Amino acid sequence: MCQHSPMKILVIGGTQFIGRAIVELLVANGDEVTLFHRGRTNPDLFPSAEHLLGDRNVDLSALMSGEWDATIDPSAYFPRQVHSLAEALGKRGGRYVHISSVSAYATLTAPGANEDAALAQLEDPTTEVVTASTYGGLKALCEVATNEEFGPGGRGWSGQPASIVRPTYVAGPYDHTGRFTWWVQRAARGGRILAPGPRDNPFQSIDVRDVAQFVVSLAYGEAGGTFHVSGPVPPFTFEDFLTTVVAEVGAPDAELVWVDAPRLNAADVAPGDLPLWEGLDEDRLVLSVDSSRAFGAGLTLRPLRETIRDVYEHEERTPTAIRQSVGLSPSRESQLLAELA
Repeated sequence: MCQHSPMKILVIGGTQFIGRAIVELLVANGDEVTLFHRGRTNPDLFPSAEHLLGDRNVDLSALMSGEWDATIDPSAYFPRQVHSLAEALGKRGGRYVHISSVSAYATLTAPGANEDAALAQLEDPTTEVVTASTYGGLKALCEVATNEEFGPGGRGWSGQPASIVRPTYVAGPYDHTGRFTWWVQRAARGGRILAPGPRDNPFQSIDVRDVAQFVVSLAYGEAGGTFHVSGPVPPFTFEDFLTTVVAEVGAPDAELVWVDAPRLNAADVAPGDLPLWEGLDEDRLVLSVDSSRAFGAGLTLRPLRETIRDVYEHEERTPTAIRQSVGLSPSRESQLLAELA
């Protein structure tokens, strides 16, 4: 990352996982950071930053004054949130960086898709019910709103191009989803581990600190545009992922026991029971996207094994509160292994 003079950066949220990693980096870089959040999650973090309290859904009045060089938005789930932010900030927000997701794509038909692939569309674009079937379409609509509001002619257009970042699965310290962490901790417990097929399903993830590094570089104006942020470079499979986890933190007796997706489906095993498992989902090729555009703009990735080790050691020191239950219980896993393996 290039050397730069301290900048004034507004972060929408900024106290949880991706936002937290971004703010940690901005503070470490000496930037003048403002956080706009509700004050409910980790409110005591970042005492050196300015904290503006409000709820982006109902009250943006705290943003009616002030001016920033860039605004980073990791917390928009509905297009109206992007529209209302642009209305509140006007041109005072500076360069806008929106964090989206590879889930924003329509079903991909081949691996290696670039950022120009077609986006998902919702049957009801007014819905605000977030489910597995609506999440991607809502993120796509947030991207449309980003280009409308923060692109040329938009209410938030500051003369600087907006950027959109599309991560795959994000992993690392303070991951409140617990999905990647579940596999790390499961391997560390050892024994026979239920490994869901297909083994050759594509798989990609990215360390939250690498996401933060790239997002901050976009806020600094070192690049602009729409980018995938993911790794490893395909081909990389779900079997490669689980094998790497076991090799890095697995107990000596850890053993992957593979069971095909149809048998798991017949046993009523849902994707949430085995985190990060795509099974036979028609959208599983979204975990094989091409990130070469981001690499050309400065994205760097630490080795997967480093992320695995850091997650393990972080959770041993300071367990992260998980937002909702994730993964099979030991008794359910044992039952399935007895029945299916």
